[in-house]
Amino acid sequence: MHLRVFLKLTQKTFLAVFALLFTASFATPQNFVDVKPSPQQVAWQDLEFGVIIHFGPNTFMDREWGDGTADPKVFNPTAFDPEQWMRGIKAAGAKYVVMVAKHHDGFCLWPTEQTNYSVKSSPWRNGKGDIVGEVAAAARKYDLKFGVYLSPWDRHEPRYSNSTEYDKYYAAELDELAQNYGELTEFWLDGAGSAGHVYNFPKIIEELRTYQPNTLVFADTGLFEYGDIRWVGNEAGIVAPDNWNVIDRHGYLRWRPAEADTPLRKLHWFWHPNDEASLKSLPDLLTLYDQTIGRGGQLMLGLAPDNRGLLPDNDAERLKEFGAAISNRYGAAKNLSRQHTRQDPDVGRALDNDPATFWSAPRGSHHSTLEVSFAKPINFDHALITERLANGQNVQSFRIEIWDGTNWKSVAAGHSIGHKRIETFPAQTASRVRLNILSSTDAAEIREFQLFSINDQ
Repeated sequence: MHLRVFLKLTQKTFLAVFALLFTASFATPQNFVDVKPSPQQVAWQDLEFGVIIHFGPNTFMDREWGDGTADPKVFNPTAFDPEQWMRGIKAAGAKYVVMVAKHHDGFCLWPTEQTNYSVKSSPWRNGKGDIVGEVAAAARKYDLKFGVYLSPWDRHEPRYSNSTEYDKYYAAELDELAQNYGELTEFWLDGAGSAGHVYNFPKIIEELRTYQPNTLVFADTGLFEYGDIRWVGNEAGIVAPDNWNVIDRHGYLRWRPAEADTPLRKLHWFWHPNDEASLKSLPDLLTLYDQTIGRGGQLMLGLAPDNRGLLPDNDAERLKEFGAAISNRYGAAKNLSRQHTRQDPDVGRALDNDPATFWSAPRGSHHSTLEVSFAKPINFDHALITERLANGQNVQSFRIEIWDGTNWKSVAAGHSIGHKRIETFPAQTASRVRLNILSSTDAAEIREFQLFSINDQ
């Protein structure tokens, strides 16, 4: 072969191989086991419990849905104290706060330069106040992460009927929130309402990422490529028993953990007078915890300050009761696995109440067991399992089993574990308990395997 021809073919081959490798390195994963969370998503899932706060003209008008015609003068809380909110939130055990900076009525809770339909036109603080700013500062004072919701739907702004002009308006509002209120852990984004308006979601995300590259975006599954967190699909705060973090839309896979939003008061996101009967009971909230956080999801509880600008006394007390009850049920001191007899140090890393450590199944395994032994039999009726997700969600099927002296007996079984799985079953007595991972796509990594006796409390 002529040298020039040979070199030309060699060059073509090299370029073809390079193109193939380059393309493969950026190819979209085609199997869910190949999809891993970002470090920001891992950190967010560890927060587990957040609140979203609704406060605005609706609070003063006994409304859930504002139509954008409310006079800004109605907004005048007489005892506004966001630190009182944060004390209640902290007592509940929540780790982050999302403030509704603008709801669908278009009224802005910060002194935006884009419209006069905001707190600067209200009598509160003589038009010099900033609800978003004070809430952000209070949240950080109490070591709570902070985020915002900026409703795309705007029933007040005249430019809303002009998509191009409104998109500029919305982006300018977003710029203010993204630049002036510190790090945003979460940005809520939804498509509620629209009145025919087609939102420019790519532009919205581009604008946000310019100033807040690490913020996680909450969005409906339909807004697939724009979100980092997905809406669970209901406002009851219920996650499916088997909850997977990777979802598929049109053959494209993404890590989208579920956030389950539900109000503290049944069906009400805003405060209403004479509404005490709607406050969820403590048993309601405990069930909610097990059906959201206990199914690998995130609990987002809706809070509604009253027309004084305070959390109602009963709401604050219920939050305190909720936090105390969760600590009493699942606190480190209640974990019976701590009583295990000294054994394999690797196993001990899943029994130590330390989420930074974990037990790993043998490399490359698809089936494994994690056994816990006790010096004397323990009584238990709940189990809590957390999977390390940095390498993906690998467990596909598991059982919790006890040794009855002759055989291993199953007391609970499921498929997904994910960030956290809480199993409830009739009381058991055993001195040997194991987590039997029947199927995993890769070596299972378990941060915690905890046992509790709750029904005796």
